[in-house]
Amino acid sequence: MNNIKQKLTYITLIAAVTSLVACSDESAQVTTNYPTATAQTMTVHQQAVPAYYTTSGTVTSDHRVSISSRLSGYIRELTVREGDQVKAGQILVRVDPVDAKQALIQAKADLADAEADLNRYKELFKSGAVSKQQLSKIELRYTVAKSQVKQASNQLSYAEVRSPVAGVVVEKRLSQGDLAAPGMPILTIEDPASLLVETYVSEGFISKIHENAIVDVTIPSLHQTFEGTVRQVVQAADPVSHQFLVKVALKASADIHPGMFAQAGFRVGERQAILVPQSTLKTHSGLHAVYVLDAHGISQYRLVRLGQTLGDKVEIVAGLHDGDTIVWGNPNIKTGMKIQAENGK
Repeated sequence: MNNIKQKLTYITLIAAVTSLVACSDESAQVTTNYPTATAQTMTVHQQAVPAYYTTSGTVTSDHRVSISSRLSGYIRELTVREGDQVKAGQILVRVDPVDAKQALIQAKADLADAEADLNRYKELFKSGAVSKQQLSKIELRYTVAKSQVKQASNQLSYAEVRSPVAGVVVEKRLSQGDLAAPGMPILTIEDPASLLVETYVSEGFISKIHENAIVDVTIPSLHQTFEGTVRQVVQAADPVSHQFLVKVALKASADIHPGMFAQAGFRVGERQAILVPQSTLKTHSGLHAVYVLDAHGISQYRLVRLGQTLGDKVEIVAGLHDGDTIVWGNPNIKTGMKIQAENGK
């Protein structure tokens, strides 16, 4: 009998304790107060974005000129060096024109002799001492001598080598005192206003790349992306790499120079991705995160992994799902806050 009473008393105590615990939990739930904040919210969804095929390349000039002398002779003066800006018509090289001077002296002597003979034959023709045919031969000789003087004078003018274009000296092969020869390159000049990116494309993607197509060109050293257009697709693959040369035209920029490393992003289709405004991101110690609302409208800090940047938006590769709601625009937002949407969404 005593055992039964003890059991009843024990059961009564357990019921009383359980009731108190339940009341305590209910009271805690009722009295929990989350700090509130007003901020912008947005529900994210997957959307179609361009799919890119990215290759590496080099910035070059579409207008590259090799400067050489048309005379043989020692370089007497070379006024520029690599990196110098030059203007069209500017004197770059002066060659000692010894041979050209001698050729001009000889041509002038031949002209004087031909002129004297012509005057003499004219007098003889008047007196009937020579025929018309003989006079014509002397006249032809005089004409040829005049032409040779003009040609020698032109050759002498080539002692000064001028720049045919405005640009930048990118290579200097000879120096003052070196012997210049016709056709031997002395300088190389590139026009920085006409830029190309030369890159190689795998044969698996070449069918998707066409002339005049838009290309996103990134210069890593500048941390900038520029818009380019496909200028030329060389329709012959390299026999070793089986890749095709593609030339992408760029607009002139003071920051872009020939020789820079570049990455070309060719748009080869579409894919689904989640994009968020860059202003929604929180970055700390190289990690990126956003605030996400849970089912009760409470803010939660969530790490994300970024993908491509498209204008003022960035792709979220991992960390967000279709239908998640992100919150931003209030610097005081923290985890565990009740968010009131200021944009009504």
